[in-house]
Amino acid sequence: MADGVDSARTRYRALRARFRDLSDRVGDLRVFRSARTRRRFLVHAAVALATLVGFALLVRPHLPLLTDAERLRAFVREFGVAGPLVLIALQALQVVAAPVPGQVLAVAAGYLYGAWLGTLYNMVGITIGSTVAFWLSRRYGRSYVESIVHEDALDRFDGIDDDHARLALLVFFLVPGLPDDVICFFGGLTRLPLWQLVALAIVGRAPGFFLVNVVGDLVGTGRFEAAALLALVITAVSALAFYYRERLLGLFSE
Repeated sequence: MADGVDSARTRYRALRARFRDLSDRVGDLRVFRSARTRRRFLVHAAVALATLVGFALLVRPHLPLLTDAERLRAFVREFGVAGPLVLIALQALQVVAAPVPGQVLAVAAGYLYGAWLGTLYNMVGITIGSTVAFWLSRRYGRSYVESIVHEDALDRFDGIDDDHARLALLVFFLVPGLPDDVICFFGGLTRLPLWQLVALAIVGRAPGFFLVNVVGDLVGTGRFEAAALLALVITAVSALAFYYRERLLGLFSE
């Protein structure tokens, strides 16, 4: 009997020791680099959740409308110029504040207005937003940019010298999968004239946004297989560009 009790106590002590060791390891595990990073994550998560809930509540009564492209286009046309102006404003805002990915708005624009008009509206918004980002970056300097852009993302561009800045910016804008909005803020820190930065953003970003608008247009006209294939190609190229981003940046570094 005593041997059984001693054996149970031994197993209990061993189990407690293992639990204490596991607790110590978990306690040492740091998911976030700092309290500021944790707060930023929580704020972003709360905003994303609130946006998702609000969007669901607003969209739910109109779900039948969203599945009919022709009815939806007719509905949007009733608002006249307000529809394109809202799209342009949102696209400009996402460059500076990044509440939603620009590609999401591009698909919506292609779905609503077709590939050509959708691209036009998107590029007007992109141009406005990029110009604002360039100007803010140049006006307030690196300390301001670091308060908006994560320093790790910005550090990747620091090795690019001014001699290669034009070509580097053009390539970065052309290749999907790279952080276009970060590139805008980085561009403002270079010595390139503002008009050249805006021109590079327009020329570099237009092809990619046109292709994404085409995806939305194909969905809106019922050509789902073609839309899925094109979306798959764009996603694959973006994934490759993101995977090899360090090598791509290295081509233009000092």
